[in-house]
Amino acid sequence: MSTPHHRENVEYQTVESSYLEQRQLRGGAAGWVLLAGLGVAYVISGDFAGWNFGLLEGGWGGLLIATVLMAVMYTCMVFGLAEMASAMPVAGAGYGFARRALGPTGGFATGTAILIEYAIAPAAIAVFIGGYVESLGLFGLTSGWPVFLACYLIFIGVHLWGVGEALRVMFVITGIAVVALVVFVIGMIGKFDADNLLDIAPTDAAGASTFLPYGVAGVLAAFVYGIWFFLAVEGVPLAAEEASNPRRDLPRGIVAAMAALLVFAALMLVVAPGAAGSSKIAESDNPLPDAIRAAYGGDNFLAQFVNYVGLAGLVASFFSIIYAYSRQLFALSRAGYLPRWLSRTGRRKTPYLALIVPGTIGFVLATATMDGALLINIAVFGATVSYVLLNVSHIVLRVREPNLERPYRTPGGVVTTGVAAVLAVAAVIATFFVDEKAAAITAGILVIALGYFFFYSRHHLVANAPEEEFAAVRQAESELAD
Repeated sequence: MSTPHHRENVEYQTVESSYLEQRQLRGGAAGWVLLAGLGVAYVISGDFAGWNFGLLEGGWGGLLIATVLMAVMYTCMVFGLAEMASAMPVAGAGYGFARRALGPTGGFATGTAILIEYAIAPAAIAVFIGGYVESLGLFGLTSGWPVFLACYLIFIGVHLWGVGEALRVMFVITGIAVVALVVFVIGMIGKFDADNLLDIAPTDAAGASTFLPYGVAGVLAAFVYGIWFFLAVEGVPLAAEEASNPRRDLPRGIVAAMAALLVFAALMLVVAPGAAGSSKIAESDNPLPDAIRAAYGGDNFLAQFVNYVGLAGLVASFFSIIYAYSRQLFALSRAGYLPRWLSRTGRRKTPYLALIVPGTIGFVLATATMDGALLINIAVFGATVSYVLLNVSHIVLRVREPNLERPYRTPGGVVTTGVAAVLAVAAVIATFFVDEKAAAITAGILVIALGYFFFYSRHHLVANAPEEEFAAVRQAESELAD
């Protein structure tokens, strides 16, 4: 049975109860501590590698300013997401929030941007893991693709086994990675010298100084790398339908994760270049072990320890972002925005096709490009587009639905998410300037996805999918008010 939706030209179909029975996740699998661990796991690889390239773009001062601005953006956005997740705890998370605030097209655009971020990021991280394994001389490998294949097979396999098991394994791996960061800081703090931070010589760029060796433009160029300290923490609400008490646990989990990430970002940004010298690690693919070698004048046990255990950081992010892409794809598919067969869940209530299909695409991308930087920039561009839409969604919902039940409320309300929205727009502009090719690829994927939506899926949406039911309640209430 199809019913038209008057506000936007979309059509809904009411499906049989068996449709949703074949698309159920396992509730009660995670409390707030596991959710906080999930939030840290998404991001922790960014503390081990990637952020340091910002030193090459902006110098230490430029990266510091960029990181502070991005920390403000993420913190403000996380408070907004915590509120929306407590009010609408559904697996679609960002898509579900934007769907209610901005309508089906806005919801689909937001969900697709998030999906680009989460489907592409593991491919980039797989390339970094492959590079790590090669540099350590493990298994005698001279090519990364067997590592990519092993990563996808093993970690998709654990997710297929069950969500509770996967989240607990993820928590342990993340704990090991945190130990590596703590050991690094303890081992390097005695070598800190403030002069090392500013050891990149100033260029002739406008506004250049020892603090900003690449001038004011270097700050904008470093935005992307400031984002690496926090990229993907916004994925915590994707666990809504598997959380024990989502209205309480989601806000606690995402805020606690953000607090931990702020501490790690500050420590890495100060201790690594402060002990080794910004110029020594600016171009390193493996900055923490290289920083130790530079500070101590050669290889030692600490460098080896951080090198081997640091692999856990990359694995934690790879493992957890697989979870994120599967839940975002599951929700978009269950509601009919993407092919419905992708959202089927198996006997263990895991969305097996939503795990396997993007994993296969990611493996192919990693093997074909071997370019982690390009892939991560595509992911970052998708992320920043979604951040603009998510912050706007919070503001729209506050203005239009002041009486919506909100168990958690954002400190500062729309001012907080307004600040995040402005900074998110700046981040979109910055990512475009850093890598036009990645921005063009992301835009191309978005255009193709929106084409699919306009020509096909908007005529086949599922009325009784949870995110659509949330929106339908809003529609009915507004029509009664009229």
